[in-house]
Amino acid sequence: MLREIRPAIVLLLVLTAITGLAYPLAMTAIAGAIFPAQAQGSLIEKDGKVVGSALIGQEFKDDKYFHGRLSATLAPDPNDSTKTVSAPYNAANSGGSNLGPTSKALADRLKEDVDKLRAENPNQPVPVDLVTTSASGLDPNISPEAAQFQVPRVAKARNLPEDQLKQLVAANTEGRLLGLLGEPRVNVLALNLALDRAAAK
Repeated sequence: MLREIRPAIVLLLVLTAITGLAYPLAMTAIAGAIFPAQAQGSLIEKDGKVVGSALIGQEFKDDKYFHGRLSATLAPDPNDSTKTVSAPYNAANSGGSNLGPTSKALADRLKEDVDKLRAENPNQPVPVDLVTTSASGLDPNISPEAAQFQVPRVAKARNLPEDQLKQLVAANTEGRLLGLLGEPRVNVLALNLALDRAAAK
């Protein structure tokens, strides 16, 4: 019996060493050599200090910044570990709200958010990505339409001309990957950093 089990144990150990150690270490080394910035998390720096990642959204509440897509991620309640509280862009608990189209809570929140945004910019239709959450809750991008929608608010808060901000949004809009895949998008953190640089001038 030991003679029959030994090859299986040896094969298990060899495959574990190859697929569990050698392969991941080799891929990590290759990725670090070929794509060093991406392998380190696509971190974005400002004045030598890391301010975020190009891959994970952040919450911007101030009127002088463009706001990202809503996040439905949660975290344990510090006062009661059996409950959760809202924690936008919590990468440790990535996920959507799981509220369906018949959910009253979702309908009420959508109505409230749409009404608030219509009051902010009554002349434009509200882009859907400003009132809905992404599946991961970590989306760092918004549509160019969502960024353009926010231009009047940001221009007023910064006392900048709207045309200048529209050009800034256009300059920070990324097209489809290879001209085919995905949709045009604007990275909110990159746009806000470009906005700070433009305002400083």
